[in-house]
Amino acid sequence: MRKSFRFKIIIPTVTVMLILVLMLNIFLAVRFSVLSSSLVNERLSSIINSLNLYIEEKELNSKIASVSMAADNEAIKAIKERDTEEILRIFANTDGLYRINYCTVTDSSGVVLVRIHEPDNFGDSIANQQNVKDALEGKVSTYFEEGTAVRVSVRTGSPVYDRDGTLIGVVSAGVRFETDAAINELKELFNAEVSVYIDGTVIASTINPENYGIHRIIDPNIAEVVIGNKLEFSGKTEIFGERYQIFYKPLLDAQNEVFAVLSLGISEAYIMQSAKRSVIDGIILGLGGLTVIVVLLFYIISTISKPISKLSSHMNNIANGNLSIDINIKTDDEVGKLGMSLQKVLNILQKLLEDIKIMIGEQEKGNTEYCLDTQSFLGDYRVLADSVLELAAFSMNDQLTGLPNRRSFDNRLEWEWNRSGREKKPLGILLMDLDRFKNYNDTFGHQQGDIALKTTADTIKKSLKRSVDFAARWGGEEFVVLLPDTDSAGAVRVAEKLRKAIEKMTIPCPDPSGEKITISIGIGVYTNKPVPDSQIERLISAADTALYKAKDTGRNRIMLGE
Repeated sequence: MRKSFRFKIIIPTVTVMLILVLMLNIFLAVRFSVLSSSLVNERLSSIINSLNLYIEEKELNSKIASVSMAADNEAIKAIKERDTEEILRIFANTDGLYRINYCTVTDSSGVVLVRIHEPDNFGDSIANQQNVKDALEGKVSTYFEEGTAVRVSVRTGSPVYDRDGTLIGVVSAGVRFETDAAINELKELFNAEVSVYIDGTVIASTINPENYGIHRIIDPNIAEVVIGNKLEFSGKTEIFGERYQIFYKPLLDAQNEVFAVLSLGISEAYIMQSAKRSVIDGIILGLGGLTVIVVLLFYIISTISKPISKLSSHMNNIANGNLSIDINIKTDDEVGKLGMSLQKVLNILQKLLEDIKIMIGEQEKGNTEYCLDTQSFLGDYRVLADSVLELAAFSMNDQLTGLPNRRSFDNRLEWEWNRSGREKKPLGILLMDLDRFKNYNDTFGHQQGDIALKTTADTIKKSLKRSVDFAARWGGEEFVVLLPDTDSAGAVRVAEKLRKAIEKMTIPCPDPSGEKITISIGIGVYTNKPVPDSQIERLISAADTALYKAKDTGRNRIMLGE
């Protein structure tokens, strides 16, 4: 009868482990009275670390949720139109989608339009809350704060802008800590009793919540340490006749003041009983394992060492970068199945590498539109393929404007140059530079300057109608457009169309004598059969020289190079 891998490996391995556990537990049993206190302290230390990580996770969830919700196009439209029902519909599933349970949307003055957690409570101003105040000033910030409807929460405020870059509202989103659901979640997560205090008085607790009794107010001495000195504190106390190890964590607001305290209580009796039970269980299991350990070890060595050694060798080759191996393990057990699965993994990785090589080759030709077919991969392999695709896009695109970057343009220029040579067709290039952009940055700041660059890039893309025309960011405030199969007259028409489109953009200009941002354009056209690569430099040089002439002769104009 076929012996399974579970029988060959897992059972004897577990048995050996249990023997080791038995030996350890016998030692612990002798010193149990000494170790019990240490176990309680170690348990408390573990919970403290986990609690801090839990709070950091909630802060991160708050920030991700707020920023994502503020960037939602449907939400932006609804906020701008003050359509409260539509806002509620869009954010109806914030708890499941963003893992938060608190969300408030305000207008541009901080007046509440919608509270997702309390839909019927709105119309008041929360502009004094620090996260909202920061968002109204264009900043994203995360704080622990006490609000009117939510007493203890970590929340992030994010500004909401319309397409014109105008602030139209704020999304304040986060996680509450004072609700029954929140403290019960913490209790289940840490197996500890949880309480939340404001001004030293408990406002939520898992310890006899109907009658807090002696646990209603923090001890004054503890309050002095936790609240007065802003320090974490741990100690022992007795609650309803049971000994607890208590940890108090102060929650600091935007002014770095303690406005609330979170406490976790661990039952010492529970920890010691669990330790005692583990010792007894380990002794019982260990005694049973001692009787079969010799036979099982012999069985391991004689029956499974060969296929595992072969599989180990294959995996070592894979770890060293050899993906072309053939895994030929045909045993009728889990080792054989593992070999088959590993071969499938190799086949997928080989396909991914081949697709990446093809994509790199296409991009080197200037074909930046070529992408991996990520839909042909499943599960995490699709995630890996998508990540490769994103990395390729990152290396070929300008992250601010979304246009292809200089590297992408150079590849495309070489590709179009060679194609024009084969087909004996002209090739045009437009070099463009925003006028007085340094003054613009100095006057309005780099954030507004970035908006101007993005708007300019969008305008250029919208103005180019042919799919073969290729726009890219040349660097700084300079842009470039490649015009295949375009003579001088055609290049001039396209340049004039772009100049007028840029002139019509609704972006303020720092020059008191002007009203709009403008652009100067230099044109280079090569109408002969493109031959050596040096001619590419002449084409770019002609456009660059023409650009400087356009600048020197008054800006906001086009100039055709010679």
